[in-house]
Amino acid sequence: MAEMQQQGGGSSPDRRTGERRLSRPRTITPSELPALGADEGRLAFPLHQEQLSAIVRQALDEDGAFHDITTVATVVSTRRSRGMIVSRGRGVVSGVPLALEAFRLLNPKVTMRVDVEDGGHVDVGSPIVFLSGNARGLLSAERVALNFMQPLSGVATLTSKFVEAVHGTRAKIVDTRKTTPGWRVLEKYAVRCGGGVNHRMDLASSVLIKDNHLAALDGNVQLAVQRAREVAPPGARVEIECETREQVAAALEARADIILLDNMSLPLLAECVRLVDHQAIVEASGRVRLENVRAIAETGVDWISAGSLTHSPPALDLALDFD
Repeated sequence: MAEMQQQGGGSSPDRRTGERRLSRPRTITPSELPALGADEGRLAFPLHQEQLSAIVRQALDEDGAFHDITTVATVVSTRRSRGMIVSRGRGVVSGVPLALEAFRLLNPKVTMRVDVEDGGHVDVGSPIVFLSGNARGLLSAERVALNFMQPLSGVATLTSKFVEAVHGTRAKIVDTRKTTPGWRVLEKYAVRCGGGVNHRMDLASSVLIKDNHLAALDGNVQLAVQRAREVAPPGARVEIECETREQVAAALEARADIILLDNMSLPLLAECVRLVDHQAIVEASGRVRLENVRAIAETGVDWISAGSLTHSPPALDLALDFD
């Protein structure tokens, strides 16, 4: 569907900060798998258990974690240790189920206590997950666990800053398809952890007519929308990118469901919002930054899409500290 996809369950994020009311810390014993469904304070993770295990095992294999010669050489097999994943920065957590699975696959008898679920805010020094188990397993899984959590938490953290910036306006912060190949479902999940909303998941899920599509039709907006309606699945919304007021007027006449205002100045954005007058959903995109997103939101647009949420967020600094 062309409409934004708010996937997953759990309690709703605050529009200003993306914060959720978190449940009490939960302990995962060796006899159970990490919970993936929605629960109080927890988003529904987008992968089934089999998918989760497969992607984490692939990462562990890539890292040679099942044949960690350094750890085998220096740590006796019977040694037990305790540790915790701790934040060294302020941000929003994402990717906890991936980290838990990494430790579980290396040590099925590990006990883990989650203090901050995905979508939770952390400060410097905040403990996120406590671990107790075989020292070799904890050490060998450490890097893969953090390699999942740090970039995903970076996506969630940056998204929450954008959500904070537009608080009080009608605008929703929306992601794009500018994602890491193979990680799209995870990065879009991280956007939800930060309080943002998902746009289309892939090219097959909805219609978005962009400038290069229009170029193939000599710029004929009405013909583009007409052809899209002929082939789009029933009920699918049709979105079209516009760069001028004239194109917006043509999109309205063609009865497009969503009009994407691309790289427009603030005055032109506001003018086009008035022209549309709630006859279609209005999305703004192009050179969206934290410094200007509030001004864009105040023009009255419904959605603001930002590729930077997923293609260039700084990772959240996390570490595994042993007792």
